[in-house]
Formats: sequence, structure tokens, C-alpha cells
Amino acid sequence: MTRSLRRDLYAAGAAVLLVTAAVLTGRHIQDTRHTLFVHWPPVLAEWDPHVGPGTPAALVVAAATVVYGPPLAARLPWRGVLAAAWATCTAWIGSLALVDGWQRGLADRLTTRNEYLRVIDRFGDIPATLRDFTHHIVSGTPDPWPAHVAGHPPGATVTFVLFDRIGLHGGGWAGTWCVVVGATGCVAVLVAVRALADESLARRAAPFLVLAPAAVWQGASADAYFAAVAAWAVALLALALTRRSLACAAGSGLLFGLTCYLSYGLTLFALIGAAVLVLGRDGLRRRPALLLPLVAGLAVVPVVFALAGFDWWTAYHLLITRYYQGVGGKRPYGYWVWANLACTVLITGLATAAGLRRSATVLLTRRGGTTPDGAAARTRLAVLVAAALVALLVADLSGMSKAETERIWLPFALWLLPACAFLSHPRAWLTAQAVLALLINHLLLTGW
Repeated sequence: MTRSLRRDLYAAGAAVLLVTAAVLTGRHIQDTRHTLFVHWPPVLAEWDPHVGPGTPAALVVAAATVVYGPPLAARLPWRGVLAAAWATCTAWIGSLALVDGWQRGLADRLTTRNEYLRVIDRFGDIPATLRDFTHHIVSGTPDPWPAHVAGHPPGATVTFVLFDRIGLHGGGWAGTWCVVVGATGCVAVLVAVRALADESLARRAAPFLVLAPAAVWQGASADAYFAAVAAWAVALLALALTRRSLACAAGSGLLFGLTCYLSYGLTLFALIGAAVLVLGRDGLRRRPALLLPLVAGLAVVPVVFALAGFDWWTAYHLLITRYYQGVGGKRPYGYWVWANLACTVLITGLATAAGLRRSATVLLTRRGGTTPDGAAARTRLAVLVAAALVALLVADLSGMSKAETERIWLPFALWLLPACAFLSHPRAWLTAQAVLALLINHLLLTGW
């Protein structure tokens, strides 16, 4: 066993210990103080060993990706890699969701008490509802919004309202949208890694982006949709800088603006965007006009919502009040500030823990080894991963992310997974990723 592999295993072992500590400590706190408000800390879930109609498909997708994923990612034409990644990721997310059956796993996810589809009838007049939106965020106001609606800008809810308007009613259509669009997030990350680092690293990362344990929570989760929008914003920015494309710059700005109106917390993607600007500064220096369509695109969604009467800043401050009125004000920061990171281990897997160790080594040594990928490309990938990690840590320290991070941190998790491109023995690590996802999905009945 090489020294590097031994250190990878140490990193994975430390991740296991972190999760174990979060489970044992969380169970003690919940049993004695009842302040965590999750039944299987650190995740919102119930212990419920089960199999379902999606189990055979999930096993087949996992086995096929472990065996054929690395060689196919290395040999297929680039567009074939992207198409295969999207199709396989869709199958992986969908099959895991269907372990709980069609209704519980997909159709009902977005129709429960706190979810977006519960308020579609209140958006009969969209502009009027947007003007009145902030009057129903704080608990105690007339007809307060359900938790998820109050906890996000209205862009998320309006998306599903528009689906209903065109005749795609109910949770089945909304859930399918989240699965299919959410799966494109892995494609966006691959596009960005290729543009900013190199194609070889992107190809090596592809199977890990496809077979991520995060898929357990991407099934019919609106946060999977948010993650994809944010990922494409970053990918288009990378393409704009490396190809000096005005159209990509405008598209990136538009999606960054939409991202901020899907989730308040995703404003932290500005940190990842800043890293991309640094990595692509040569393109910006050669064509500074790229800033014009980027800024213009960025203004579109905020201007539309402002003209419709929605005040983002007012809503955000009211959300803070609502957050501390609910369980967010009772959950102990001292537990969640580190247990959230245990949730991150569960959504990104042990391979990512080892990959992050290697990323840190690349940054600290500034060499990256003598592999064909080249030291510069490895360093650029490590910088991109580090930016995502910093954004996640800021969210953690903010105190506005006490629990539920297995869902709300999905957008950041996608950008940690490319660190797995640094790993040797990819099939062994992919097996660990698949086993973790299958165990979680079959032993726990997740709440998201």
C-alpha cells in the first residue's frame, strides 16, 4: 500500500468517525433534551429497513457504473461522456427515489405540508401575490406561508405555479422535473472542470459525479433543481471566460440572478463565481467586454421580481425572524455546527473525503505530481473545489443551517465531488460511494 493511499484511508476513516460521533451524540441530545427535531440525527429520517420497486434498478445502475464507468469515461467522445453522465445520473436518482415507491418517493415529495405545491392556488394573480409575499413570511401573520415557501424567495414557488398553469399538475410532474433537471447538474460541473482545468480530470471525475450518495436526496427535491441552475451558472461563466463568449456570459449572469431568487443561501455561490473569475482572468483580460453581458444578465431576474413588487432584502430579514421562531431557534448551534459536516460526508461519500485530502495536498505543495494531467490543471481544479468548500463552511458558520443540510447543501456538494478525480483505484472508491447510498436509502426512510 502506498503512502498516498494510506493517507486517503485515514481521511475516509476520520469521516466515518465524524458521522459516528454525530449519530451517537445526536441520539443522546435528542433523547434527553429533544432539541434536535430529527429522529435519526444528523439527518431527517426514520429507521425503516425496506426494499422497493427501484431496488433492482439501483443495484444494476450502481454495478454498471462501478465496472464500466471509468473506462467509458476515458474512451467515449466528450459529448458522449456528457450524455452518458446525464442519463446514468437520472437513472441513479430515479431508481433510488423509487425504492420508496412512486407516491412516497416521487409524486408526494413536493406536496407535503411544508412544500411548494401546497400554495399553488394562492398564486392566482402572480404579480399581486408577489407584492403581498413578504406579509406572510413571519409566523403569526395572516395565512403564513408553509416553511419551505417562506424560507425561499418566490422563484422556486413560481416555477411550480407555471408548471401548473401549462397543465402539468401535481407532484408527479414537479418531481420528474426535479429529477431530470437536477441530473444535469453533474453535466454542468463536468463542463466547468474541463474548461477551467482539463478534460482528463473531468473524465476521471465523471463516474463520481454520477454515482454520488447525494442522489438519495436529489430525487424529487427542489434543491436538486436549485443545484442544477447554480451549476450551469458557474459552467457558463467558465465557458464565457475560456471561450470569450458574450452569449455564455449573458447566460451565466441570467442563471446567477435566478439562483439568488431560488434560495437565499445560494448567494454564497458568489464565492465559487469569484474563484472562476480568478481562474479565467486571462480570458477577461483579453476581452473585458464580457463583463457587460454578465452584469446585464445578472440584473434581469432581480429587476423582474422588483417590478412585480417583491423586495428580496426585506424578505430575507423577515426569513431570519421566521427561522428563529421555529425549530431553528431551538436547535443547538454547538451540535449542528459540526454535525452539519457529518451530513456532508453522507451526501458526498468517503471518496470525497479522501479526494479533499488530495486537493489540500495539491494546494499546499503547489506541485500536483508528474501525472499526465499536469500540475497546473490539478491546482486549478483544487482551487475550484476549495472555493466550494469555503462557501459551504460559511453557510455552516452562519447559524442559518442547523440541520437539513443533506438537502440544502446539495448545490455545494456537487462542487466537492470533482476532488475524486485525484484518487487512485477509482473502482474501489466508486464501490464505497454506491454502498453508502444504497445503505442509506434502504435502511432509512428519509424526510426529503
